[in-house]
Amino acid sequence: MTASTTGTGATPTTRRIEALDALRGFALCGIIFINIPQTMHMMADLSRAPEGVRLFVLGRFYPIFYLLFGLGFGLFLRSAARRSDSPRVPMLRRLLALGVLGALHHLLQPGEVLLPFAITGLVVLLPLSYAPARVNLVAAAVLTVAGVLVAVGGFGVLPGLFVLGFALAQGGFAERLPQLARGLAVALAGCAVLAALAYVVVVSGTGGELVGRWFGLVFSMSMAGAYASAFLLLLRTSLGHALAAVFAPLGRLALTNYLTATVAFVTAGAALGLRGSDRWGTAALLGAAILVAQAIWSPLWLRRFNYGPLEWLWRMVTYWRRIPIRREADAR
Repeated sequence: MTASTTGTGATPTTRRIEALDALRGFALCGIIFINIPQTMHMMADLSRAPEGVRLFVLGRFYPIFYLLFGLGFGLFLRSAARRSDSPRVPMLRRLLALGVLGALHHLLQPGEVLLPFAITGLVVLLPLSYAPARVNLVAAAVLTVAGVLVAVGGFGVLPGLFVLGFALAQGGFAERLPQLARGLAVALAGCAVLAALAYVVVVSGTGGELVGRWFGLVFSMSMAGAYASAFLLLLRTSLGHALAAVFAPLGRLALTNYLTATVAFVTAGAALGLRGSDRWGTAALLGAAILVAQAIWSPLWLRRFNYGPLEWLWRMVTYWRRIPIRREADAR
């Protein structure tokens, strides 16, 4: 899903992948602030959540994660096609292994995303991987609209965003990302306008509860699109190097960081008495502490190893062979 980046001699390709890694790390940072209260049963009544959480965090980061996972699988399938005449075999193993991890993770965090990712990949993404990008873009639009209309929480839009990310990989989005500054600016403006319109509909109560749920999802996805576009644009500014240095290692170790964060906040949350409470400030501080720890350890780990611990295991199951984890310089 990702590629290594090294020093100042990085090629445009490694910088491009670094941007996607950084965006994935950015999404993970937002997700933890919802996963903690959700897992610790602090979200039975969303009206008790702080206004800032409901407006700027809740449902704003998972759509980015959905899209990036689909994009990652598209990039993976292209890479696997260069290694094998049957690239969907390792893709199948990859999805099955993700499902096993998700099932285990579900024991700690009911409602987690890895198992739905694996199921969606097997049922939707794998069959559509035979279709060209144009067909998948149409399929993504249809599935996303259907997901909004069904409005089954955030998972309703998962298949559509998964397929959209996959179609973007097929269409060479990653390769063209360095030339898409104007497109990102247009996307940012469009998503901001759509989010504003959806917000007006939601707060006005126009059309009743069902319409409010529809436009609530539109608001969430529009905000997610605005966040992603703005972040990718910021990476192109003078702040880009610093942002990438913080967020890209988090994103490269996304699977490891996502799962270890759950272990950390379930354990610490129980010790802090968060379960069933309304101590949102404490939950936010716990999330921030976990992210700081991960932001420190992730680049330190990547100095000596090519992959995160779980990424390495996932990769070996995918290709069904042993893969060196230590960097070559260390191995010597």
